[in-house]
Amino acid sequence: QVQLQESGPGLVKPSQTLSLTCTVSGGSITAVYYYWSWIRQVTGKGLEWMGAISSTGNTYYDPSLKSRTSISRDTSKNQFTLQLSSVTPEDTAVYYCARDRVVRIDSFTRGSWGQGTRVTVSS
Repeated sequence: QVQLQESGPGLVKPSQTLSLTCTVSGGSITAVYYYWSWIRQVTGKGLEWMGAISSTGNTYYDPSLKSRTSISRDTSKNQFTLQLSSVTPEDTAVYYCARDRVVRIDSFTRGSWGQGTRVTVSS
């Protein structure tokens, strides 16, 4: 069974770039028909899909975050990475990585998810 684990700094300063890595085990990120997403949840709000990378390396982003978001992958390590630039305190959230057969995933009832990692943006 596939497992996903987020990792990265828990504290980022405003204007800096947030970088998180999702390490995948039990399945390959190049397996066909799957999309690998980043989703976040601000306290008290719903899930916000940020973007995804496909099994072939194509990337997809939510329009509201596209200018600040970059998703890449390292197939040799079976990892994919999120970079969010120019962060502000409004980017403070729990960040999740997930896998599903659809590009956009915004429900815990779909796909496979990591446990999430909290990132705080503060000086």
